[in-house]
Parts: sequence; C-alpha cells; structure tokens
Amino acid sequence: MESKNFEVIIIGGSYAGLSAGMALGRSLRSVLIIDSGLPCNRQTPHSHNFLTHDGKTPEEISTLAREQVEKYDTVQFHSGTVLKALKHSGGFEVITRSDEKFYARKLIIATGIKDLKPDIPGFDECWGISVLHCPYCHGYEVKNEVTGIMDNGDIAFDFSKLIFNMTKKLTLLTNGKSTLTDEQIKKLNQNNIHIEEGEIERIEHQEGRIQQVVFKSGEELQLKVLYAKIPFLQNLNVSEDLGCEMTEHGFIKVDPMQKTNVPGVFACGDNVTMMRSVANAVSQGNFTGAMVNKELAEEDF
Repeated sequence: MESKNFEVIIIGGSYAGLSAGMALGRSLRSVLIIDSGLPCNRQTPHSHNFLTHDGKTPEEISTLAREQVEKYDTVQFHSGTVLKALKHSGGFEVITRSDEKFYARKLIIATGIKDLKPDIPGFDECWGISVLHCPYCHGYEVKNEVTGIMDNGDIAFDFSKLIFNMTKKLTLLTNGKSTLTDEQIKKLNQNNIHIEEGEIERIEHQEGRIQQVVFKSGEELQLKVLYAKIPFLQNLNVSEDLGCEMTEHGFIKVDPMQKTNVPGVFACGDNVTMMRSVANAVSQGNFTGAMVNKELAEEDF
C-alpha cells in the first residue's frame, strides 16, 4: 500500500462498510477500508430476507461483495484492527494494532457490535444456528416449531408478540424470577404461552442444533429453537475516543444523514440500529457513502 492519506477511511469491512466503499469508490473518492475479518454472523449457516441473496451463507455474500468493491481502483483494503481514531484540524488519524497510521478527511464507523453471550454451556455453540436474535432473518425457516424465548420483562412481552405470529408452540424462559406484570402474564396465558422461571443450567445440542434446555432444578424442556435478546457492546471504542454521542440503548447516535455529533464522522450498520440484518446494513452503507461524497463535494466546490 503506497498511500497513507485518503479522502475517506471506513473502519469495518463487512456489509455496511463494503456498501459505503462501493458508493464512494464509484464517486472517484480515495477510500481505505480497514477490517479485522471477524464478522458477528460468521457462525450463521444461512442469511435470509435479502433480495437476490436469500438463503446464501453470510460468507458467500461478503466474499462476492468484496470482490466487486475490489474492482474499483479508488478503494484500497487493509487487514487489521483499529485501536484508536483521533481528530485533527485537517481530518482524522487512524492507528491500528500494528501501529500503522492512516489519515483521512472523513471517517465512517461501520464496526458492528459485539454480542455479550451469557455464560450458559451450549449457548455460544448454538448462537446464529438455533439460538436466534431475529425473526425476520431466520423466523420463516423455523416456523411452527417448538420454540422458546429467553428474556424477561417488557422486552420479553413485546418480543413474544412477534414470535407468536411464527409459532403457537411457544414458551417464555425468564431464566429466573419473572419481572412481567400481572396484566402481561394474563395476556400471555390467554395465548397459551407458558412462562418458565427456572434458571438455565445448560443447552444440550448436536452441532449447534438445540435438543433441550436443562434447568438448574434438573427439569428439562425440549426445544427446536430459542430466540434470545442479549446485551451488546460496541465492537471498538473509537467512537468514544472521538467523542461520539451514544443513545440510551448503546448505539452510536446519528442523524438522518448518518452523521454523528462529531463533524466529519459518520456511522452505519449494526452499531447504530437495533434492526440487525444484512439488507439493512447494505442499505445504510450505500446511503452513508453517498452522504459522505456529498459533503466532500460541497466542501471542494
């Protein structure tokens, strides 16, 4: 790689980052995409609800996407992990773990998020296969199956409404004492949704396919699929280093143009929205690339 100076650096080379890179590359902007090569959905066997790619593996989609972006000589790639991003008067300095430094006028943060999986044996092995986060991405494939939801309180109640449309064989696992209101419990009971308050000991599975959930009491619950809403962290702390404002739910706060509160810094993908899907990430990335190009064009005209 000859140059260390670019018009735009994109941190994160998955769906949102690649999509932004294509939009900018086609606009003749000099772009560097820095990526660690560890997407959050690398264990997921199939990706759905994305027109023209429905049912393909995440790797198939990302590999094709990168091949297409690489055709634009305006876009370069660097394999590595960003440790720090600093704002200077003329733009931004990005420092990688190997202490390489790159510079750009604009910065796009497309780093995704890091799921904080519970310390339940079997959960990690099933994540993205039979322990799922999104009915839009995977619900059709497990429709009408014996299904569980692992969550509690208001979030669990609201999530139950979505999953109830996909299957009537539904159990809500609160993994401890329920925090549901009496009214919520009544409504769940009316829809024959069983509430299980037992603490989960482990998930028994075969190659990531759930067989049953075993509780600390020794009781067992046979399931085919388990939806789980789990907490997360931002993948990298560069947004905090830059002073980007965060939402109350832990996402990078952006305006309708995908701008953060830091001039010159944009963000897109899973790190800004709870609507996690490949299709949404690609859409956001494409739009963000166009907005960054527009800002550059206005500055240079």
